[in-house]
Amino acid sequence: MGSLSIWHWLIVLVIIMLVFGTKKLRNIGSDLGGAVKGFKEGVKEGASDKVAGDAPASGKTIDVEAREKS
Repeated sequence: MGSLSIWHWLIVLVIIMLVFGTKKLRNIGSDLGGAVKGFKEGVKEGASDKVAGDAPASGKTIDVEAREKS
């Protein structure tokens, strides 16, 4: 009783297509696809910036020790 069968989902899909129309659904799909593509490009660009910005310019690791202020 808790899950829906494939027939329930098909009926819901038909109702959505009747309410919104296929042209509007196509536009929503293309807008959503463009947003996902832009998000992936932004994540990829941010990851490459972070990797390049993490390493010191000389390529050496700097080892430091923190002390309490007296």
